Amino acid sequence: MISSIADASAHPPIDVHWVDGLRFEAGRPDGPQVRIDGDAHNAPSPFDLLLAAIASCASVDVVTILSKQRTPVQSLSVRVEALRVDSVPRHLASAILHFHINAPGATVEKTQRAVELSVTKYCSVRSSLDAAAPITWTIDLTG
Repeated sequence: MISSIADASAHPPIDVHWVDGLRFEAGRPDGPQVRIDGDAHNAPSPFDLLLAAIASCASVDVVTILSKQRTPVQSLSVRVEALRVDSVPRHLASAILHFHINAPGATVEKTQRAVELSVTKYCSVRSSLDAAAPITWTIDLTG
């Protein structure tokens, strides 16, 4: 059981079930499941999902911020390039998020600010990682 922290709220539980070999299924009870493969042969690896979680968490914020600025996103994709330390545990050393955003009417300045706020302030996944691992970004804006 997690101990109580004054400024915290409970997240719904996540169940992880072993399928076979190094394959697992994970998700909320009675919710959608995601396949995870420790070897990344048949599904994303746990580390792949961590990188995807950083990118998708930041993307949620970017879409929300740009929408509030009345420049809704028509398309958005993120390619994540990452470095891992060579010693065990092979944790994240750094990552670059390459945003490709199509948001007609959005300016480069507002888009850069939206991404900066997302990665440095709002993204809970990024905030949960070691702050010593730099997460940087590039932006390709069209529209």
